[in-house]
Amino acid sequence: MAVQPVLVELWRGDIVESFHRGAFAVVDADGHVLRQGGDIDRPVYARSAVKGLQALPLVASGAAERFGLADEELALACASHGGQPEHVAAATSMLAKAGLDASVLECGTHWPSNELAARALAARGESPCPLHNNCSGKHSGFACLGALMAGDADRARGLLRGYVEPDHVVMREISASLESATGVRLAGAPRATDGCSIPTFGIPLRALAHAFARFGTGVGLTPERARAAARLREAVAAAPLMVAGTGRLDTRLMTHFGKRVFCKVGAEGVYCAALPELGLGLALKMDDGNTARAAEVAVVALIESLLALDDADRAVVAPLRDVELRNWNGRLVGRLAAAPAFVQSGR
Repeated sequence: MAVQPVLVELWRGDIVESFHRGAFAVVDADGHVLRQGGDIDRPVYARSAVKGLQALPLVASGAAERFGLADEELALACASHGGQPEHVAAATSMLAKAGLDASVLECGTHWPSNELAARALAARGESPCPLHNNCSGKHSGFACLGALMAGDADRARGLLRGYVEPDHVVMREISASLESATGVRLAGAPRATDGCSIPTFGIPLRALAHAFARFGTGVGLTPERARAAARLREAVAAAPLMVAGTGRLDTRLMTHFGKRVFCKVGAEGVYCAALPELGLGLALKMDDGNTARAAEVAVVALIESLLALDDADRAVVAPLRDVELRNWNGRLVGRLAAAPAFVQSGR
């Protein structure tokens, strides 16, 4: 594989201590690549970055309307959340509206990633359950879709057994939505198992960026999926806390930009975003899988280079694109910043 460009640098003192390489693509709804760096045709596992696309059947099928799902619940269906009380409550509510409970979820159990939520749970002497899983909103959306297919809650419990398997009727609908949006034939794509047990597919960054341009505009989607995408974007803009959580980048960006940005992180350094007002989608992958630091800086740099920003916007994004690094004594020791060549490529 050819050497990928440096997207992010970690400075300590006067030298760059670490270089984070990767690839990125910016694509319009017609599939034209406006900007790119690195290999954008190599398949990557999109992981949780495509949750918005996986939530389309929940709305397009009529399940969201049938069960009266609110903005907070639809936003949670697109989320990798921190397990805060608000997240757990929304997942519980989604299931209850379909006559179900957490026992149908097959996402697995882990402690909340939000430290305060985890500490509070432990302080009460409680253990985590599937509702605390960062993917519980997505899986609750799958359960609501299954409940609509089954016709009632009793039959839904039977139908939902094994819904994470690739050939299950629910998962086939989810995969069909992903295939339609990306234009990639998933039967011939690399396939693996995601952290929450559903299939994840190897899809090129070019196709992922194109899918999010479609998600942001509705162009190239069926009328039902186009309306579903608009409804999900509306829900996320109204309830950005549900998509990630307190202090998390996706929540911070969408709290500030509202409907101008739909962005979603995925494991192993993947990020996808839609910029509806520009009709653009973007996707990036850090080669070293650095999600918590490098991928966040890279996606902020891309968004900053593409959107028309005022002073208030710049004040928000500047410290997210050039991040101060401090030690445990609070002393400034370095910075994590978009590489100059990467920044210049976006201007």
